[in-house]
Amino acid sequence: MRPLLIALCLLFALPLQAAELKIASWNIAWLTTKPTGHPDLPRDLAPRQDRDFARLRAYADRLAADVVAIQEVDGPLAAARVFDATRYEFHFPDETDTQRAGFAWRRGLNVTRNPDVSALDLVPNARRSLRRGADITVRSGEGPPIRLLSIHLDGGCAWQSVRQPNSRDCQNLGRQAEILRDWIAARRREGIAFAILGDFNRRIERNDDFLTVLAEAAPLTRATEGFSNPCWARDGQSRGFVDHILIGGPARDWLVRDSFRVLVYAERDPALRDIISDHCPISVRIDSR
Repeated sequence: MRPLLIALCLLFALPLQAAELKIASWNIAWLTTKPTGHPDLPRDLAPRQDRDFARLRAYADRLAADVVAIQEVDGPLAAARVFDATRYEFHFPDETDTQRAGFAWRRGLNVTRNPDVSALDLVPNARRSLRRGADITVRSGEGPPIRLLSIHLDGGCAWQSVRQPNSRDCQNLGRQAEILRDWIAARRREGIAFAILGDFNRRIERNDDFLTVLAEAAPLTRATEGFSNPCWARDGQSRGFVDHILIGGPARDWLVRDSFRVLVYAERDPALRDIISDHCPISVRIDSR
């Protein structure tokens, strides 16, 4: 009996290893607590009712992610309408935009809030700026940390070249790609695992020059590669993703095989697209053990 007790004590004395983490990205489309008619909101924006927030919370419960990079969210109060604040904590960049990129994570995780990637907001003084990046470091148990960046990039350049831009939007996206490349390079120098999650407003293909700019800093794994987007698909016709999860550093080896998922809404009425969101949550699982 004594050797068994000693063995059990040694077992419990070992450091806890990192549990598997489910990380996700979800653009919740103008999630705000501002009232209808507020000057910061589009005039044609349909207001959400209590039943709509309840529907979104049900999807957040189904998603059941440990960490969610969220976009188009007006801060913690709005996020708490969707994610149960007794179970999730929140972080958003230090800006006043209605559409912000931030994070929700499961309480109990060890999370460090890093300085905003403010350079991504190329026009910070504009009424609707280009949004900062939210940057956190997550550690689960005694396992190695992972650095996560939630972003919402400039729109209007879904597939055109960013290295030879033919529009202001493509020029902006090219500049944002260089900023992300520098962020990736810093993570590589640190030797830390990392992932960039969010709304890239870009239908990234394998040879896309936007992705090429980022990969100059480090090899990347794109979770959406090889998949088409079933979100709000009509007659079985899916399309390319603009939401992505890019994984780099040691986290490329942590990616759980075949774990990429899209949480498709049960609703089919196109009129509900803007009430719920025109983006569906995407997720992967990572395991550093």
